[in-house]
Amino acid sequence: MTTIASTSDISTLSIPHNPLSTGRLRVVFAGTPEFAAISLESLISQQDVLDIEIVAVYTQPDRKAGRGQKLAASAVKEVALANDIPVEQPLTFKKSSTEGLAARQTLRSYQPDVMIVAAYGLILPVGVLEMPIHGCLNIHASLLPRWRGAAPIHRALLAGDDETGITIMQMDKGLDTGDMIYKVSASIDLIDTAASLHDKMAALGATAISTVLKDLSTYQAQAIAQDDSQANYAEKLVKTEGEVDWSQPAAAIERQIRGLTPWPGAYTFLAGQRVKVLASLPVNASQQTNEPAGTVISVGRKAILVACGKDSDTESSATTLAITHLQFAGGKPMTAEQVCHGNQLNDGDQFTTESK
Repeated sequence: MTTIASTSDISTLSIPHNPLSTGRLRVVFAGTPEFAAISLESLISQQDVLDIEIVAVYTQPDRKAGRGQKLAASAVKEVALANDIPVEQPLTFKKSSTEGLAARQTLRSYQPDVMIVAAYGLILPVGVLEMPIHGCLNIHASLLPRWRGAAPIHRALLAGDDETGITIMQMDKGLDTGDMIYKVSASIDLIDTAASLHDKMAALGATAISTVLKDLSTYQAQAIAQDDSQANYAEKLVKTEGEVDWSQPAAAIERQIRGLTPWPGAYTFLAGQRVKVLASLPVNASQQTNEPAGTVISVGRKAILVACGKDSDTESSATTLAITHLQFAGGKPMTAEQVCHGNQLNDGDQFTTESK
């Protein structure tokens, strides 16, 4: 576990409260998905312990979701409403628009001492970042400056990182470029998917922001600038990233499956029909083959072995991937044993890309 700011041997600095405050630190929370909702729930439950008051919650406007495409509230909005906290859902904070100016005025009326931001999804202009006395703090799911951007959890898995973590960052006008206030690391397990790692990071983020709020001025006083030369970016995911290229080594494909679960999901094609690749076993380096990439080597009860690309140009044999769960077009998810007992896949079949 890595901590950037420590309270040891440092005298506590006084926190300048808003003159309209009741004495507690006035907090505005901004976030949208479940990742942010976990932190919000944690902060709500600890308001007395942390000596804070969550005076408002900001989240994205309700979006159409599900088969019925009905308007649905965000996870953060649901938590706020359940706890009788005012909810704001502006479309913009840009001062060039009437709505943006109104949104800024509304935020100012809450007299925030600090704004906590977690996966909000709306750009905050400098004028908003500077509005709270302590500025805006971001809960970012990576060890900055690695994986700045929209999809740090997925990118860490896809890249084969063995650890990631949470950074509490003082927001500035750049994309995740602000000074680091607090960092805490966590290992990435070999069986972690984007879903399981998301849950780990959500819980870790909630703990990290609580730690900072216990002694905010001290942590901010010890903030450390990021080394931009070490930065890389976690680009937003697109659906086409899920298509498996069987010429890649098995290890890369196995990371792709885990890193894109549950969305957008890994997939391939069999006789022109899309097949979802739901899960596989860790790669066994000793299992190699001379079959062409994408060839189904064997359909077994425990796993379906598929030929993949070589690990390097120096190796003569190709790697293999052991798939444990598949889903054929129009069907339900199936285990390897269920596939083995059916007739939808046979030894020698060829998985291909869409263009082939």
